[in-house]
Amino acid sequence: MAHLRETSDKALKLLRTLPRVQIGNLRPNPNSKQNDKRGRAQHGGDKHGAGNKGSGQRQNFMRLGYETGNQPFYMRFPYEPYYKGHHMKRQYPPISLLQLQVLIDTNRIDTSQPIDISTLCNSGLLKLKPAELEYGFQLTDDGLDNFKAKINIEVQHASEAVIAAVEKNGGVIRTSYYDPRSLHMLANPQKWFQKGVPIPSRMLPPQDAVDYYTNPKNRGYLANPEEISKERLVLAQKYGYELPKIENDSAYEMLTTTKDPRQIFYGLEPGWLINIVDKTIIKRKLE
Repeated sequence: MAHLRETSDKALKLLRTLPRVQIGNLRPNPNSKQNDKRGRAQHGGDKHGAGNKGSGQRQNFMRLGYETGNQPFYMRFPYEPYYKGHHMKRQYPPISLLQLQVLIDTNRIDTSQPIDISTLCNSGLLKLKPAELEYGFQLTDDGLDNFKAKINIEVQHASEAVIAAVEKNGGVIRTSYYDPRSLHMLANPQKWFQKGVPIPSRMLPPQDAVDYYTNPKNRGYLANPEEISKERLVLAQKYGYELPKIENDSAYEMLTTTKDPRQIFYGLEPGWLINIVDKTIIKRKLE
């Protein structure tokens, strides 16, 4: 208590020596006021920061790469052959095994059903833009050691380590190709069904992608199923894990569900018409 009394006495003594608060001795805090006036600069402010004459000073918004009459940057150097067709190359946005596991743990993806592009887009966290040459998703090996889900998934590209991680847990992975129109349908199925147009057939992959999707090592959807079974065993021996028997699994029917090479949606055949308003499916008549 004595210590507190001494402190309060010192504070009161200090206040008695300080001048009274008056308008004359009030000052703003340092750097609290900024000068809004612009400096004269080179032209005294009359150019408004746009330079001296020319199209740069006027609101003539120049196209990308135009340098007001100079030789453009992209034309100063010789053509490189490895840039040929770069603007037409197919893009595959990545989704990691860690992201996939998080989507499963947060119940954004149901593992009791096969997973494809439509499932990933409907999660609300992944987007696919076919107009920007995005032809599907590639599954990457980030979070490889923490992936524990047993799934039946279809992606467009996957490495050997990713395939081993999925099959080690008793799952099935498949790589398949979709043409741009099919990708638009999978990215937003409701928008397509509202058009009232029958479901078209999926197109076959282009010539430069046939080798990838017919290779059983890549689990291509056009590969021989018997060759895929052999490659599953070879990969299990290479990575040193025991391959689970899908035949004895309780989810055997889900794990073996596949699409026809011409099919876009699970359970919906090409030529069927989906009526969202009446919640009906109009099937085509077989001749």
